Amino acid sequence: MKFTDGFWQLRPGVHALYAAEAYDIWRGTADGTLVAYAPTQRIAKRGDTLNRPLLTVTLTAPIPGVIGVRIQHHAGGPEHRGFELARAEGDGGHHAAVVIDETGGRLTSGELTATITRGAPWNLTFTGADGRVLTASGAKSAGYVRLDADAQVDRGYVDNARSGSVSGRAETYVHEQLTLGVGELIYGLGERFGPLVKNGQNVEIWNADGGTSSEQAYKNVPLHLSNRGYGVLVNHRGHVSYEVGSEAVERVQFSVPGELLEYYVIHGPDPKAILERYTALTGRPATVPAWSYGLWLSTSFTTDYDEETVNRFIDGMAERDIPLSVFHFDCFWMREFNWCDFEWDPRTFPDPKGMLTRLHDKDLRVCVWINPYIAQRSPLFAEARDAGFLVRRPDGSVWQWDLWQAGMGLVDFTNPAASRWYQDKLRGLLDQGVDCFKTDFGERIPVDVVYADGSDPAELHNHYTQLYNRAVFDVLSEVRGSGDAVLFARSATAGGQQFPVHWGGDSTSTYESMAETLRGGLSLSFSGFGFWSHDIGGFEGTPDAGVFKRWTAFGLLSSHSRLHGSSSYRVPWLFDSDESSPESAVSVTRLFTRLKLRLMPYLYAAGVLASETGVPVMRPMALEFPSDPATAYLDRQYMLGPDLLVAPVFTADGTVSFYLPAGRWTSLLSGASTDGGRWVTETHGFDSLPLYVRDGAVLPWGARDDRADYDYLDGIELVAYPSASAAEATTTVRVLTPSGREATFTVTRAADGQLTASSSEPEGSWTLRAHTSPA
Repeated sequence: MKFTDGFWQLRPGVHALYAAEAYDIWRGTADGTLVAYAPTQRIAKRGDTLNRPLLTVTLTAPIPGVIGVRIQHHAGGPEHRGFELARAEGDGGHHAAVVIDETGGRLTSGELTATITRGAPWNLTFTGADGRVLTASGAKSAGYVRLDADAQVDRGYVDNARSGSVSGRAETYVHEQLTLGVGELIYGLGERFGPLVKNGQNVEIWNADGGTSSEQAYKNVPLHLSNRGYGVLVNHRGHVSYEVGSEAVERVQFSVPGELLEYYVIHGPDPKAILERYTALTGRPATVPAWSYGLWLSTSFTTDYDEETVNRFIDGMAERDIPLSVFHFDCFWMREFNWCDFEWDPRTFPDPKGMLTRLHDKDLRVCVWINPYIAQRSPLFAEARDAGFLVRRPDGSVWQWDLWQAGMGLVDFTNPAASRWYQDKLRGLLDQGVDCFKTDFGERIPVDVVYADGSDPAELHNHYTQLYNRAVFDVLSEVRGSGDAVLFARSATAGGQQFPVHWGGDSTSTYESMAETLRGGLSLSFSGFGFWSHDIGGFEGTPDAGVFKRWTAFGLLSSHSRLHGSSSYRVPWLFDSDESSPESAVSVTRLFTRLKLRLMPYLYAAGVLASETGVPVMRPMALEFPSDPATAYLDRQYMLGPDLLVAPVFTADGTVSFYLPAGRWTSLLSGASTDGGRWVTETHGFDSLPLYVRDGAVLPWGARDDRADYDYLDGIELVAYPSASAAEATTTVRVLTPSGREATFTVTRAADGQLTASSSEPEGSWTLRAHTSPA
């Protein structure tokens, strides 16, 4: 939130005190810590030490290349509960090096050094290995703020006031301001649907169900990345306010209510290295099963359906040679007013176990919709209420509302017994044959409640989704195996990347909403999430044929792909009268589904890399090409894995302008090659879009296009694409199969263009060829 009125003054009712100097610096009691006392006035004489608040600043290093900063006023409050973070074990060079001398104190972790200068003015500086200043906290940066009662009346940031999940203004705040250099750009902060670059924005980290066309976000992550080679995680589970070069235009300000602020500076130097360290700190994405990359088809939300309808859609896709991997049952698989009772509506699904068997016989996986709410009409409500498994109000009554399902309560996942109870209900569905769950909602979490473990409800508002998704993911891993667990989740916070996949929430069926959806996905990628999807065609409304077909191409060139809507079906034959046309919705869906399945050796390897390093499958251009300033603001195109550039078409007439970085780029669809380092404008039919292969890439093509989970090493073809360089080059291609086999192919391109290759895997058939451009 904003505290100042211009450069010189504070807002009415705001009283701020700032760290004025580093008065005393010493080693902390724990190994590898540095502590500084920072009085809020420069101490010139003994009397200045009286009646003067003091801020304690503590530096730590949880893992190499990461430095934590804790700014604390009063220390007598509840124990700080931040995110679940990894800590380095043993010494092994992981402990920080601390040096204290007459100039101040320095703590070094990996190649990152934090320096607190002794005396006034207050100065905390972060430098990289080359001594270059990355960012700094200077005068009037580390602050403690108190609000008068009148200033607290403004309710501040509000998440859907009808829901009661409101973050009002607190009495006290701690804030930090880090310098924002000339040309410095900020990314991240979760799945945000506005501009990809966050400079000039005010961002509230407070989960909300606001759709994709608002400033609210389902997935709020207090992590920002700078193009200067560092990132910052604010280790606070509740409401964090950011003013990114907006209140103080030379600084990034972040503030939290209370008496303590803790943040971690994460060294790069490039954005991939930042995400690798960040996910080492907060958790890496799990490896998702190969079958999940195939096409998902949904019943849609409020449509009418039964087993006959489901079979008609599935058989219709098969008749049109469009391979399906997963069928998803949305909310009304359960009876209305009963969500969630985890029971199939007997009026429409009288034989659920038999139906699931029949769907499995069609080689399909099955996903069903759930949420963390228990409606009063559900027979489970009384069961959960009597057992103490529902979140309660301070007076001991069960918290309930009517906004969604009548009289619904909220499962208290801070109670281990409640989590086990919820998981047992899911085990029953897994025993029937359900394969995975869409974990919807998790954002509308009230703050006027009491949790079983005593958690601060304001902190649980954002963090609730982590407990919810973990409970579901854990039971899937237990029953299906760790490599076969996958969610389709909407809400998240820091650490949520451990439980993939996440999708972009409720969009509308327009080109504009398609573009904002992409911006949200790219922002989420900059926030450490490896896998992401969205509702092909948009959720609200019914797309026209053009929007549906353009969105289909985009959706099938995302890590995960789902056809889903609200009040209308999303089967492709409903959008064109002439299915035989190569530009019909049926043809476009078939084309891009089968293309994705041929690319599975490439995509699956990119997914495994995301799980190993935290580098996402879907990458913003600035993430993949950080040294090219032309990529800094690009939010209408992306890299799918390391070597494929995708520029979705957002216009009715098929025109699209996009940027190709330096090098030789080859269209995957037309085969034509062109030089990069420039902007390109093209016009595409519905069966095409800009899809380019990177300079000199070797792309592994699978031998099948009818399913996502096959033996990628059987009949794999390695295609070497043109390069602008005439120098000899060696490329390593890693191929992993769903069964766990792995092979490394080493392809050498000689200066004369001749190709040679070797494989680490003697089994399996493979071929190598050079791509040839069309005449």
